[in-house]
Amino acid sequence: MGAGSPVPPVVVVMGVSGAGKSTVGRLLADRLAVPFAEADDFHSAANRAKMAAGRPLDDGDRLPWLLTLADWIRQAEASGRGGVMACSALRREYRDLLRRAGAGVVFVHLALDRTRAARRVAGRRGHFMPAPLVDSQYTALEPLRPDEPGVTLDATADPRTIVDAAARTVRADG
Repeated sequence: MGAGSPVPPVVVVMGVSGAGKSTVGRLLADRLAVPFAEADDFHSAANRAKMAAGRPLDDGDRLPWLLTLADWIRQAEASGRGGVMACSALRREYRDLLRRAGAGVVFVHLALDRTRAARRVAGRRGHFMPAPLVDSQYTALEPLRPDEPGVTLDATADPRTIVDAAARTVRADG
């Protein structure tokens, strides 16, 4: 990109556990030819153990994790390539923290009803997030608001259809 070219966006694919953030995020990163980050990979061992024990994280648990994610966003933007991150980003204050890390942060909220999310999470194997914690995610969830850059998409759609819509949004916002 030459001088004056826009900085490629960092897309945060957000939503509750089971919404398909990782699947959609990886596909979107491939489509945009940018790096992908799975926010779950940045959790501390203590956070993982707490969730695996069926206890939801609190803001004190999340803050160091969110700051690490913000660093990743800064690095992705500084690289000139942008990126895609799968991250719950359930509350507006969490999204604000992530958005402050980069000028081109765009959110793709994968909206999914509670019953379907619980069913999807219960069907996963080898993940630290147990199905009983899905309710705590809905308690924390503050859907993407109209003044936030991004789009809300139906998480029950085919992942490639979701990626098509997300890519259109990123191009329009970027």
